[in-house]
Amino acid sequence: VLVKQSGEPTYRTPDIAYHTTKFERDYDLMIDVFGADHHAAYPDVLNALDVLGYDTRRVDVVLYQFVTLVRGGEPVKMSTRRANYVTLDDLIDEVGEDVTRFFFLMRSPDTHLDFDLELAQEESEKNPVFYLQYAHARICSVIDRAEEIGFSYDEEADLSLLTHEDEIALIKELLRFPRELRNAADARAPHFIPNYLRDVATAFSQFYDNCQIIGVDDDLATARMHLALAAKTVLENGLTVLGVSAPRSM
Repeated sequence: VLVKQSGEPTYRTPDIAYHTTKFERDYDLMIDVFGADHHAAYPDVLNALDVLGYDTRRVDVVLYQFVTLVRGGEPVKMSTRRANYVTLDDLIDEVGEDVTRFFFLMRSPDTHLDFDLELAQEESEKNPVFYLQYAHARICSVIDRAEEIGFSYDEEADLSLLTHEDEIALIKELLRFPRELRNAADARAPHFIPNYLRDVATAFSQFYDNCQIIGVDDDLATARMHLALAAKTVLENGLTVLGVSAPRSM
């Protein structure tokens, strides 16, 4: 149904018109992001576009499951009829933009998200945003320490010296970055990136705990500094792709 008996259009009608303008602007690909409650509506829109002669293969639909805000282990009760609700601005004011964005991106679209408001503000490894940002800040502190003592690591590094199992494990994680980005884009699955970055942060933590960077043989220290810098680059670029900041200190 596109028009009600009263003559008013249903909400499918403006959706169809909106898509026709996109086709007329000659977009190669249109990605629609809907809530899961639209699962019955979007096929009607696509069918109408098909009848109108548009190539619906250029439209990719992603359905997102609902989000429940949790406080104190209990769902936050909301009711639009009673004007009892939390806006996105309210959420950002409470937990911050970085955390809000990251929590929404770290789950698959087809997975329900329980947004734990207390966890979102916790400064511990349990908070995935804090964990990644802290890993980046830790690397920056190593760089700052090297500069303080006048240790130069600008020369070319002999990476063959990186033979410790934790060094190898970190290198393997870093090499996954281009593939993970491509997979996330191709699958319309941004949650691949947060999950991958956590693997990088975990691998760096193991490396940091078990492989002294400064204060060892200069050649080995240089190689390890270059590995730490590579980890910093991946963490920073990955967070940037997600629209999340990568602070130098915390």
